[in-house]
Amino acid sequence: MQTRHVKTPFQYDRIPIDELRNKQEENKTDRARNTAGTVKRIWSYLAREKGMLLLVILMVVLSSAMSLAGPFMVGMAIDDFIVTQEPSGLGMLLIWLLVIYVLHSLAVFFQNYWMIGIAQNTVYSLREDLFRQFHRLPIAFFDKRQHGELMSRITNDIDNINNTLNQSVIQIFTSILTLTGTVVVMLVLSPLLTLITMGIVPVMFMAIRWITHRTGPLYKLQQQHLGNLNGYVEETVSGQHVIKTFSQEKRVISEFREHNANLQHAGFWAQTFAGFIPKVMNMLNFLSFGLIGLAGGILAIQGVITVGVIVIFTEYARQFTRPLNELSNQFNILLSAVAGAERVFNIIDQEQEETDEKDARAITTTDGRVDFNSVSFAYENTPILKNINFTTEPGQTVAFVGHTGAGKTTIINLISRFYNYDSGSITLDGIDLKSITRDSLRKQMAFVLQDAFLFHATIKENIRYGRLDATDEEVVEAAKNANAHSFIDRLPSGYNTVLDQEGSGISQGQKQLITIARAILADPSILVLDEATSNIDTVTELQIQDALKRLMQGRTSFVIAHRLNTIQEADNIIMLENGEIIEQGSHESLIHQHGKYYNLYKEQLKKRA
Repeated sequence: MQTRHVKTPFQYDRIPIDELRNKQEENKTDRARNTAGTVKRIWSYLAREKGMLLLVILMVVLSSAMSLAGPFMVGMAIDDFIVTQEPSGLGMLLIWLLVIYVLHSLAVFFQNYWMIGIAQNTVYSLREDLFRQFHRLPIAFFDKRQHGELMSRITNDIDNINNTLNQSVIQIFTSILTLTGTVVVMLVLSPLLTLITMGIVPVMFMAIRWITHRTGPLYKLQQQHLGNLNGYVEETVSGQHVIKTFSQEKRVISEFREHNANLQHAGFWAQTFAGFIPKVMNMLNFLSFGLIGLAGGILAIQGVITVGVIVIFTEYARQFTRPLNELSNQFNILLSAVAGAERVFNIIDQEQEETDEKDARAITTTDGRVDFNSVSFAYENTPILKNINFTTEPGQTVAFVGHTGAGKTTIINLISRFYNYDSGSITLDGIDLKSITRDSLRKQMAFVLQDAFLFHATIKENIRYGRLDATDEEVVEAAKNANAHSFIDRLPSGYNTVLDQEGSGISQGQKQLITIARAILADPSILVLDEATSNIDTVTELQIQDALKRLMQGRTSFVIAHRLNTIQEADNIIMLENGEIIEQGSHESLIHQHGKYYNLYKEQLKKRA
């Protein structure tokens, strides 16, 4: 029987805040500025709801005033009716007390109701801005990030902000108003007793400061570990076939346990320090009540104050320390939200995909002539391509071959402007690519990749993704040209069959045929094929090759290939090595050269034999 992995309190002996201490000292100024800036940015979203916020503030003022009026009237009742034993007028006072508490309840209800709406509208805008930013970021950004960790930003972190707005904003406003009003009334009633009551405030602030100095970094660490955990879960769920194929379940579970333990450890200490606050506040509350009772009794005996004033002070002391307690608790929650908001704004502030140049123009058609002239490119200071030169005439097929890391995919990324080349020039029909808007350039292109990606939608919708205004008849025609119609028609729901991202229910080859149908429907001028027939059975490969021939006819095509038998009919085959072109020409001419291509071709023939 498998035992559950649970830590005992003694296993939490090391506080993870120590890991952050050096970094905090180095970046103390930046961290404070970032925190203040993050709060200011959250406020900029809240400020869009100024009218509703004004109503909420009015309700907060009303509820705070009613909470102050109640104890004051109770004290008046004691002095005017109970001590004097004159009940006339007590009934009217009780009616007013009832009105006060009803108004207080209504004000609290409406302020919460309206604040929920404000919070929902705020996180709606924030989530939309973050999602829009995802689609403005360059491909390079996603190449370096775990998808699950990014998902954590738009789900967990924004939910954290939402919960904080619902809970904290009203509490903070209410606490500040209650504190201010309480101090003013207490000073009016008895400055001396107020001074005695205030004696515990410095102790409160020192205790809260000591605790929050530790909870802030711990909440940030907790959010970081949560993002790492989500990223790892997303990665392992997506890679289940690989994990099970290589029998790596135990290793994956062990690594997950490590991520989970890190989150558990940070969460334990964050909640532990946060839990100190109410305990400290309760202790100070009792101390405050004792001081008021002792000093108030002495003053009452001396005739300085009345018994009613002591009762009012006792209740106001509770109202005074309760807002402090709430402020300290909300400050912890606010720190957690700020940690999540910083992660969200970190993505929003990422450098977006470069905007088109000012003189860039949109193209509606292209012949498909592509020229590379002395093109070089480096990725993060690592040279990838060096002095690349070749020309592709309209309608020609160019194939790129070479070992992994030779630069084949990078050339495609430069043509589609997922990356910008560093030097040289790439032209389309004689126009430099940098003078063409990215959107119009990519509309002239279609991609059939090695990993056929399908959306969670019907087959019809997946094919129509190539051209959203296509009719059902055009979708079916594209499927027929892609040799996909026959197997789609045999499915129980035909073209209305719903697929998930993995395309479960259909084979890898059938998924590829659907992506080819999508490309056919898009009717591009330039086609990119990235090992589109890899890992496919022989029969399906013939179907795919037949569909690709129809798709490539009359179009400029760029093909990345590892199996050389699939590109023998290409007009130009470019052999790459370490980012440089070492050979290029037709299949026959390269075979006659007896160079690197010839040796690679002979190797593959031996393996197929």
